[in-house]
Amino acid sequence: MPNSLHFMTIAEASKLIANKELSPVTLTESFLERIEALDGSLKSYVTLLKDEAMHEALVAEKDINNGDYKGPMHGIPIGVKDLYDTKGIRTTGQSKVLENRVPLEDSTVVAKLKSAGAITLGKLSMWEFALGGPDTSIFEISRNPWNLDRQPGGSSSGSGTAVAAGLCMGALGSDTGGSIRIPAAFCGIVGLKPTYGRVSRRGVLPLAWSLDHCGPMAWTVEDTALMLQAFAGHDHLDKTSVNIDVPDYTFNLAKSLKGLKVGIPRHYINSPLVGTDSDVIDSFDSGLALLADLGAEIVEIEIPSLAYATTANTLIMIAEAFSYHRENLISQPENYGDSVRGSFILGGTYTSGDYQRALRARSIIRDEFKAILKEVDIIATPSQSAPAGPFNFDLLALLMTPNYWAPYNETGMPAISVPSGFSSDGMPIGIQFAGRPFEETTVLNVGHVFQTSRGLLDNRPIL
Repeated sequence: MPNSLHFMTIAEASKLIANKELSPVTLTESFLERIEALDGSLKSYVTLLKDEAMHEALVAEKDINNGDYKGPMHGIPIGVKDLYDTKGIRTTGQSKVLENRVPLEDSTVVAKLKSAGAITLGKLSMWEFALGGPDTSIFEISRNPWNLDRQPGGSSSGSGTAVAAGLCMGALGSDTGGSIRIPAAFCGIVGLKPTYGRVSRRGVLPLAWSLDHCGPMAWTVEDTALMLQAFAGHDHLDKTSVNIDVPDYTFNLAKSLKGLKVGIPRHYINSPLVGTDSDVIDSFDSGLALLADLGAEIVEIEIPSLAYATTANTLIMIAEAFSYHRENLISQPENYGDSVRGSFILGGTYTSGDYQRALRARSIIRDEFKAILKEVDIIATPSQSAPAGPFNFDLLALLMTPNYWAPYNETGMPAISVPSGFSSDGMPIGIQFAGRPFEETTVLNVGHVFQTSRGLLDNRPIL
């Protein structure tokens, strides 16, 4: 049984734990043993909390045995991206700038997961300050478990690696320009970026205040729904948090897709500006055929603003990032990695006029998507233009190349990446579904029905 525990879903494990057929202690021990055996090459954890995790597992088991079962996340081992504050545990943003930073309290999301009984295995690797990659000024960057010579994507790199490799059951990521959905697609797992304001960002190191989102990463869409249920909701300590009711995210997961209208911006997908890989397009078209077989109506749509969405998102992102990092860039520039330092400094060269033009572009983007979402229920695209590549890439070129992620940071719409297939050389390919603000239930429904029908749930990296 121990070998099968690593690739059990949260939904499967939680039922066994609730019925006292699976011990949180046994489950946690199994993951810690696997981390010790494999993470030397995968590099997904920067701080392993072995003693703390075992203590939390013992407490969870005692509470459950005493009849105090808290819900589906109780006794579930997770990993936390190293930009979420954790009380008494170093939180660095994978940067030497914050090498010795130890928060005095948990971030809201971490606190909510602890209240739900989740067990924290450790802090996960990331691109420096959620932007600079693949080089960082502290810790090694994680590897892709499907091929150790390929990058896992960023910035939630360790989260993607750890979930895909069976080193945790779920993980926290953050997304400012695709940083949940990129590693999810590259590592063959599910990553959900909720609506802007749906999840508190209090106690999370910022990249760009108007674009940052917090969200779950896991092996299945159902598992991301269970995680989101535990930490979504209003936080009066976060000014960007929206006070709106949180629905039951698992209630309609398996609802039929019959009659659902799925919009496809084919003009963008086939654009040479994006340069989408042929394997990715083939996987996407096959996915669309499956959606049609499941009863969805496929509708071609036009969104002209997609042509400049990435450029506008990048300008806003690094301009806001420079504002946050300005003092440290002046006082200790040597403690930043080369990639992130260069990007932040570039953000400081933009004028207020440049920033305002990017905000106006963002307004146009929002208006176009709002109009389209009156005609369709979901917008589908590939998750990425190409499968995971090597580590020697140009970060600024990546930030400026049109992509499938940035529009949903600008609009704040919920978007999910779900495994769709594999490339000719065996690397994962994802499909992305985005929906109306605060309609995560629809996005999760489409993602879940697609994933359970696609037949890829048993495909795991061989390690």
